[in-house]
Amino acid sequence: MTALDAPDGSHGPHVLVADVAAPVLVDDDRHHLERVLRIRSGDPITVGDGAGAWRACTYGDVVEPVSDATHVVLPEPSITVGFALVKGGRPELIVQKLTELGVDRIVPFSAQRSVVRWDEAKAAKNAERLRRVAREAVMQCRRAWLPRIDELTTFAALAREPGVAMADRTGVPVSLQRPMILVGPEGGWDDDERSVGLPAVRLAGPVLRAETAAIAAATLLCSTRDVD
Repeated sequence: MTALDAPDGSHGPHVLVADVAAPVLVDDDRHHLERVLRIRSGDPITVGDGAGAWRACTYGDVVEPVSDATHVVLPEPSITVGFALVKGGRPELIVQKLTELGVDRIVPFSAQRSVVRWDEAKAAKNAERLRRVAREAVMQCRRAWLPRIDELTTFAALAREPGVAMADRTGVPVSLQRPMILVGPEGGWDDDERSVGLPAVRLAGPVLRAETAAIAAATLLCSTRDVD
């Protein structure tokens, strides 16, 4: 199976459940289906577990499977995008779009020039919110795999991981040899971060906003993987 075997909408809306063998919808998802999407008893839907498995079902008080489960193989290599903290609701936008594009792991991190700072309590609260955003995006785009949303970390910690590169206008074109890209904050990388010596990859010619750069990194990596 490939990612093309994921639910395509021909069987109705897609909803995440704990177990596709015995699908049970949470109240918030039922409310969305009935009040927003106007789904009624007997209408077709698909359910997935966010770990590659999904199947067609019929909606009702009890969700009835009408097909065998399909399992979508996780694409390789695994793609990671790390983004430095940004203001306002832009972290949610980044997570939503990276999920839609097919990123496997999304990591918020603190950079030297990050204007936004999260304390421990805020970091935990925001991580849960970003995971909810990713879950909603998976259902909207009918993706078979839920991305991993990491807790807040630091540039230094991510710089030690294998296959990592930093986004920079002076870099080389993006390739899957470096399937993990770190995107800096609005103020750019500082001298200490540059001195670490990470390979640099170029996302575009113009200077991009931080959130645009994260989306561009995901687009380039995922489109390259899809072609390969």
